[in-house]
Amino acid sequence: MPAAVTAFAPATVSNVACGFDVLGFPLESPGDEVTARLDGTGVRIDDIRGDNGRLPRDAARNTAGVAAQALLTRLGERRGVALTIRKGLPLSSGLGGSAASAVAAVVAVDALFGARSSLETLMACAFEGERIGAGSAHGDNIGPAVYGGFVLVRVANPPDVIRLPVPAGL
Repeated sequence: MPAAVTAFAPATVSNVACGFDVLGFPLESPGDEVTARLDGTGVRIDDIRGDNGRLPRDAARNTAGVAAQALLTRLGERRGVALTIRKGLPLSSGLGGSAASAVAAVVAVDALFGARSSLETLMACAFEGERIGAGSAHGDNIGPAVYGGFVLVRVANPPDVIRLPVPAGL
C-alpha cells in the first residue's frame, strides 16, 4: 500500500444548452487535488489550501470528507484516512468545485486501498459528498469528472451515465 495517493479532478461544465443538469463535460484545468493517507479510523481532514478558510475542516460537513467516508463504508474498510485538499477551483464559481473535491477524494482513497472500484461506485460515493457540499446533488458535474468526455446523466443515483461520442478535433 502506498504511503499516500494524490488524485486530481477537473472543473466541469454542466449547464449545456437544453441539457441543463443532465449534460456535462470536464475541462483539462483547473481542478482540485486531494491527497489521502492511511490514518486511524474514519476520515479526518488535515488541511485545505486555496479556500481562504471558507470550507469546513470537519470531515462530516466537507464534500471530500463525506465522499471518502461513503467509499470507506462501501468497501467495508475499517481503517481510516487523512485528507489534504488543494482547491484549484474558485468557490461558488459554477465549475463544479464541490464535485471536483468529492471525485478527487474517492479516486485517491480508492487508489490508496487498491480497491479498483467501478466508475458507478466512485460516482455514487462522490454523489454523497456533492449532496453535502452543494445542498443538493446533481450528477451533471460528478459524471464528467468521473467518466471523462461528454456525458449524459440519465439518473445520478444509482448512476445511469451514457458517454456521448465527441467528433475528432472538437
